[in-house]
Amino acid sequence: MRYNNRFRGCLIGGAAGDALGYEVEFIGEEEIFRTFGKQGITEYVLHEGYARISDDTQMTLFTANGLLVGAADNMRLDPIAYITQSYLDWLQTQFSSQFGIEPGKVSWLNNIEELNRSRAPGRTCIGNLGNRNFGSVVAPRNDSKGCGGVMRVAPIGLFFEGLGLKVEQIDMIAADAAALTHGHELGYIPAAAFAHIIYRVAHCPNPDLKAAVREAIDTMPVLFPDAKYMPEFLRIMNLAVELSESDQTDLDAIHQLGEGWVAEEALAIAVYCALKYPNDFASAIIAAANHKGDSDSTAAICGNILGAALGLAEIPDKFLKDLELVPVLMQIADDLCDLDPNSPNWKEKYITHTYAL
Repeated sequence: MRYNNRFRGCLIGGAAGDALGYEVEFIGEEEIFRTFGKQGITEYVLHEGYARISDDTQMTLFTANGLLVGAADNMRLDPIAYITQSYLDWLQTQFSSQFGIEPGKVSWLNNIEELNRSRAPGRTCIGNLGNRNFGSVVAPRNDSKGCGGVMRVAPIGLFFEGLGLKVEQIDMIAADAAALTHGHELGYIPAAAFAHIIYRVAHCPNPDLKAAVREAIDTMPVLFPDAKYMPEFLRIMNLAVELSESDQTDLDAIHQLGEGWVAEEALAIAVYCALKYPNDFASAIIAAANHKGDSDSTAAICGNILGAALGLAEIPDKFLKDLELVPVLMQIADDLCDLDPNSPNWKEKYITHTYAL
């Protein structure tokens, strides 16, 4: 089933975690708690009236835009082809002069002034996209396992429900979307697992988050039977589940999982926080943001997961108020859910690409 409340929750939830964590991404823990108090950052810091999203939410939106262009084109090409072009459109919003990128070709998001902002994009994403050095699971182009591959694929777990694909096929699309820029096994396997979790919790009337996580963990060795680094992935993911059941402090638990700069750590930290607070969106993203690592990515992934599981209605109003780009996030979420060519502005968005709010 496709639940609009879950689609909205997933994208808004991810953006909320991103905006909360973005403020402290490059700050050490002592400074975080000295500046924001013993609970760390729990409220948005506003810039020109808004809580800013980072490249994590930007790329998530462009992943969704690519899939929707594919839907409007009856998916005549491999989904990765549409996602790739949409990522090139995202690159145009970041460093068009450096790479000589032409104006966006398939993404109406390029027409949104607020999205034409450079928000600490990852060097691996920029370099591989800028040089057209696109990889895949079967033909990786580098050995990067940074979290820039995993943090952007939540829309893949949302989009394909009811379109005739098995969840394992959806997982592999997410893996290939990550492998476009991140070729290490631990750069794309977490993306497959992330999409698997999103798919299971977003489309179930009564989702069991822990069961979805365990299923994702169990599925990865089947999908990638020859993966050299699978034991490390299984170790850290199982540790995240185990820690979520312990009475350790969040910070102590997160320190055992890493800092989140690499994909398997980012997913593990997000999963730990989501499982620790499965019915408390605020506590989960606050825990995921308040550490010395890649705070925006860990909190964004956590927000995607819990937003998909709980739905938009369970995200506190304070995380919608003042959040940047809420109307864009809502429109993309609705279009992903409905896939309705008769919806307002569908042609302008996904065929002529001329739409702008």
